[in-house]
Formats: sequence, structure tokens, C-alpha cells
Amino acid sequence: MPSRDSYEVHKEEKSLVQKAKREANQEDILAAALGMRMGPQKPPATFWQPLKLFAYSQLTSLVRRATLKENERTPKSEKVHNFKVHTFRGPHWCEHCASFMWGLMAQGVKCADCGLNVHKQCSPLVPNDCKPDLRHIRKVYSCDLTTLVQAHNTARPMVVDMCIREIESRGLKSEGLYRISGFTDSLEEVKMAFDKDGEKTDISVNAYEDINIITGALKLYLRDLPVPIISYDAYPRFIEAAKLTDPEKKLEAFREAIALLPPSHSDTLKYLMAHLKRVAQNEEFNLMNAENLAIIFGPTLMRAPSLDAMTALNDIRYQRQVVELLIKKEDVLF
Repeated sequence: MPSRDSYEVHKEEKSLVQKAKREANQEDILAAALGMRMGPQKPPATFWQPLKLFAYSQLTSLVRRATLKENERTPKSEKVHNFKVHTFRGPHWCEHCASFMWGLMAQGVKCADCGLNVHKQCSPLVPNDCKPDLRHIRKVYSCDLTTLVQAHNTARPMVVDMCIREIESRGLKSEGLYRISGFTDSLEEVKMAFDKDGEKTDISVNAYEDINIITGALKLYLRDLPVPIISYDAYPRFIEAAKLTDPEKKLEAFREAIALLPPSHSDTLKYLMAHLKRVAQNEEFNLMNAENLAIIFGPTLMRAPSLDAMTALNDIRYQRQVVELLIKKEDVLF
């Protein structure tokens, strides 16, 4: 009967053999991943070591993410990933399943907002936990509202806050506020400045004396949003609420519709309606009441999700009614 010492030695030798096999197998996998053909004579360890360090450095965080238990994950946010087909340079691993991404071109998809890399087939399985990174946000105008807000860690887009502050500081009594348009060239200049400089953009009276340029820049930002302030999902509920005749039921229906909006959209809508109410309160000077403002902002804040032209045309009057009631009842709806 073998002694305990010889048994331990045999166990240790067996463990070393298994470890050597695992390392050899890892080398074969790496070689296959890099498209290398290995003959009987394998490269020396000095070749494999840097390659291992490179591969393992990428895999460490990916494997950790893939093996996290559900209750250990961070809470899901409202932001879905903005995946685009991508061609990766060098070896890459899927950050969802931790498997290698094969191919020379279009190996997978990359989130344009946070940089997450996954297989195309894994993308539908990824939780809606996108955390936008400013390094990936190339513009302010035409950028998804939730993406911009989360990237800058603000309650609302800085464009909305900055323009409204400027308008209220020097323009509430300006005749035809929001009805009169600024010069197109100046509007494009403000848009480019926000895209380039963000919150450092100068929209003061020294830069733009005409307040209509600032109101035009705000309206342009709202029109350019990929998803309107009143989102496509909530749009039908707002239209249905506008058609109700009973005042109490109408207000309740509006509250339910507002609750369907993403948090960033709801906060922005609330801030904007409070501003437009202050504009309407200065009607004596600017000649802009809630109805006039609603005519302007209805199509700006709401866009019919249906491509049917007749449906969109029929909804125009209800869009105006929605915005008019939001302005008048801002204090009880939000």
C-alpha cells in the first residue's frame, strides 16, 4: 500500500500535468483566435507571455461581468444601448458572454453611447443599463435626450437650461417671443457652438443681441431630438387625454400620460412648461398667450409615431390642445 507522502507527491505531479495541459490548450486557443497555425515546434515562452498578458487583461473585466449574479448587478436604468455594427482591430471578446468575437470585419456591435462591445446575437440579451460616456458623445443637437442627460449627469439637457435662463433674464417682454424666428445663419452658429463647446457656449447678449436667435436655437434643439420630448410611446395617451371632455378625467388622463415619459423627458417637459407659463403671464408685453405658444410648440414637442399623413394631420389640433393644457395646468400636473 503506497505511503501518504508518495500519494501527495503523485497528486501534486498530476496537478502540474493538468496545469500544463490547460496552459497548452490556452495557447492553442489564442493561436486559433489570432489565425496562427502552430506546428509541432511551438514558439518559446518569451513569445507567449506578452500575448497572454494582453489577452488576459481584456478578458478579466469581461469574464467578471459575465459571471456576476443577477442580484449583484447594478440596478437597470432606463437607457437602452445604441448598438452599431463595428469592425474591431485586434482580438476582442464579447462583454456579455465573454466569448471571442470571430472574423476580420463586422465582428460584432458597439454601443455608440457607452462603448460596450458585444456579439450581434448577444445584443438583444444585454440589459438596458447603458451609461453614456462623454468620450463617445460627439454632438449635442440631434443626440438622444436621455443619452445627453446621463452623459453630463444633469437633470435636463444643458441647452434647455441655458437658453431658458437667457430668455428669462432679458426676453420675457419681447414682442412675438418664440413666434419671430432668428437669422438662419446665426441659429446654425449657435448649434455648432453647443456641439463643440457644450455648457461653455456663449449665448449672452454680447454674443447674440437678438433674443429670437436664442428662442430659435431652443426650438431647433427640441425639433432635432431623435425621440421627441413627448415620446412616441406616450404620444397616443396624450392624444386620447386631449379628446376627453370631463375636466377631472382629463387631468387624471394627463397625469397617467406624463407618468409614461422617461424621467429625463418628464423633467425637461416640466421645466419647459413652467417657463412657457411665465412667458404667457407676460402676454401684455410679448403678445404670446398659452394658445399661441401651444400652436408653436405642439408640433415641436410631439410627433405622430404613425407615418400616415392623414393621421398626423388630424392630430395637429390635439397636439395644440395638449401643450396648451400642459402650460395652463403646469402647477397641478407636475
